[in-house]
Amino acid sequence: MSEITAAQWDQFLSRHPEVHILQSTTWGELKHAFHWQVRWVQKGDNGAQILIRQLLPGFRLAYIPKGPVGDDWLSLLPDIDNFCRKLNCVFLKIEADAWEVSEISPPQPPQGFTPSIQSIQPPRTLIVDLQGDEQVILGRMKQKTRYNINLALKRGVVVHPTTDLGIFHSLVELTAQRDKFGAHQLDYYQHAYQLFHPLGQCELFLAEYEHEPLAAVMAFAYGKRAWYFYGGSANVHRERMPNYLLQWEAMRWARSQGCTEYDLWGVPDADLETLEAGFTQRSDGLWGVYRFKRGFGGEIRRAPGPWDRVYRPMLYRLYLLMQRGRGEI
Repeated sequence: MSEITAAQWDQFLSRHPEVHILQSTTWGELKHAFHWQVRWVQKGDNGAQILIRQLLPGFRLAYIPKGPVGDDWLSLLPDIDNFCRKLNCVFLKIEADAWEVSEISPPQPPQGFTPSIQSIQPPRTLIVDLQGDEQVILGRMKQKTRYNINLALKRGVVVHPTTDLGIFHSLVELTAQRDKFGAHQLDYYQHAYQLFHPLGQCELFLAEYEHEPLAAVMAFAYGKRAWYFYGGSANVHRERMPNYLLQWEAMRWARSQGCTEYDLWGVPDADLETLEAGFTQRSDGLWGVYRFKRGFGGEIRRAPGPWDRVYRPMLYRLYLLMQRGRGEI
């Protein structure tokens, strides 16, 4: 194993076309612009993009988002451990790019890891199958969602690509205030768009009614997968159902990029029975969007983990005390 360059990592990923976008060098470049160091390690047909940032003065945390890459990534661990210890990391967090097979017996952490009380990415999501023609995809959606897509069209909602990140950010901020979640600053979204859009891996869609912005989404595509990472909506004209048409147009764009699935990126971390029993009563956290997302006919999936590999137990416990109740890292 050796630490490799970004160019070598890109060459390595060319042998793994199914890799998650969060393991791409472009994503690493985005995070580097916002206070993360980025390193790449490889051993044979296994590797990882590792993000590092300061945790406490003189100490760091290491994070492998949606990785490592390869079928035998555990063989990387001795060298990753050496790498993290040299950088004085308190712990390493891994959120694997995989899906649990069973709710009844989820996979146990690899030896030497502990289940983490915090996730950075949402562990549970809905994956919409984009295979088949548009009528087939629409047919997999709930009847009310198909109705709302058509209703938006009938009520004059127009969706089109845009480069206006200012309008996008204002809609995201409005939604964050309304639904009480965190949002990035404008320069983060600008940087993401400037990095991914020229590669054909990102598109920004705006829904309008009579030229008034109603909602916007930033969708990403990489290989056969697409993701809805960021979005926001106004408080007006919600009866025109702009968000339904907006997501449909993002899915159509993803299909045009060759994607076969669309990840709606985040629902409450509960099994299907609990989700279906609770979504009409709850609106806190991701419960507020589950009612909307469930209508697109996606399949509930959950990633294993997150898992932490602790190098400095006392500082790790201090970190957990500091972070408790603060949500995502």
